[in-house]
Amino acid sequence: MEDWQRNLSKSIIRLEQLAFCFPIDVGLLKAVSGRYPIRITPYYLGLIREIGDPIWRQCVPDIRELEEDHLSIDPLNEGGLSPVPGLIHRYPDRVVLLVSSECATFCRFCMRKNQFQQRTSNADISVDSCLKYIRKTPSIRDVVLSGGDPLMLQDEVLDEILSELRKVPHVEIIRINTRMPVTLPERITHQLCRMLRRHVPLYVNTHFNHPAEITETSSEACARLADAGVPLGNQTVLLRGVNDDPAVMRRLMQRLLTIRVRPYYIHQMDLVKGTGHFRTRVEKGLEIMAGLRGHTSGMANPYYVIDLPGGKGKVPLLPDGVKREEGNLLLRNYLGEMVEYPNEG
Repeated sequence: MEDWQRNLSKSIIRLEQLAFCFPIDVGLLKAVSGRYPIRITPYYLGLIREIGDPIWRQCVPDIRELEEDHLSIDPLNEGGLSPVPGLIHRYPDRVVLLVSSECATFCRFCMRKNQFQQRTSNADISVDSCLKYIRKTPSIRDVVLSGGDPLMLQDEVLDEILSELRKVPHVEIIRINTRMPVTLPERITHQLCRMLRRHVPLYVNTHFNHPAEITETSSEACARLADAGVPLGNQTVLLRGVNDDPAVMRRLMQRLLTIRVRPYYIHQMDLVKGTGHFRTRVEKGLEIMAGLRGHTSGMANPYYVIDLPGGKGKVPLLPDGVKREEGNLLLRNYLGEMVEYPNEG
C-alpha cells in the first residue's frame, strides 16, 4: 500500500469521527450523511480553521442538503447524453469518460452527488464499452477523464486506459479532471507523474476553490505535474460562503498562477438537488468578473460560465453580455439557441 492509500484509509467517513474534532450535532446530520455520504481526508480536514469556514462548508454535511426544492438530480441531462454507461457525449468532438465513482473527499457541492450517492464500484462503469464507442466514433478528438476522481485509480489501471486512448488515431487530446492536488496531494507521486508524461499531450484540470487550499503541500503536488510536462488548468465553482467575494476570488486566481496553474473556468453552481444553499445569483459572478478585469493580470482572468440545463452546453458570461427577461436570463448556446436560465440564489 502506498502512502497516499494509507492516508486515504484514515479519512473521516462517519460523523462520530468528526465529532472527536469539532462540536457537531451528530443526530441532526445523520439524515444528511445517510443520503449523501461523508469522506474527508486527514490532509483536507487539517485545513479547517473553524466551524463554518470555507473549507468546512465544502466537505462537512449541512442539513440544507435535504431541503426539498425544484432542483434536479441530473440538471445537465448527462443520462440522456450517455450512449453507453460511463460516457457522456454532449459536444460533437469531445466526450467525458467517467472512469471512477470514488473521490478522496466527497464535496458537498458535487454536480454528480445524486448519481454517486451509493458510491457504485468501478466495476459498474464499463470502460471497455466506452473505449469501443470512442474507437468507432471518428468525430471524437478530445477525451476528458472524470468521475468521481480518475486519480483514485491505481497507476497501472489509469496507465492502461490512457494507453488504449492513445492507440485511437482520432483522439488528439486527453484531459484529466481531478481534485487530488487539493484534497489528497500525496497522491501526486513521482511515479504517477512519470506515467502521465508518457501520454502527452495530456492536460490536468484541478479544482481549487479558495486561497486556503493553496498550501506548500498542494503547491508541491502541482509542481511535480508541471515539471513532468503536464499543463495545468483550474476549474473553480462559485460557492456561496466560500468564494463569493471579489477579493477572495482575485487572490485565488493570482495564487494559482504562482503555482503554475492557469485559471480556466469559474462555474456558476449547477442546478443540482442538494446544493441550493451554495448557489449565488448570476449578478454575483458578474461582479466577481468585473473585479478581475483590469484589476489583475489577464492570465488570472478565467471564463465565467453557466452550464445550461438539459445539456445545452456551456455559455461564457461577461458583465455586459447578459440579456434578462422577466427575472430569468436568456443565454445563447454554441448552437445559436436561446435558452432560458433561472436566475436564483
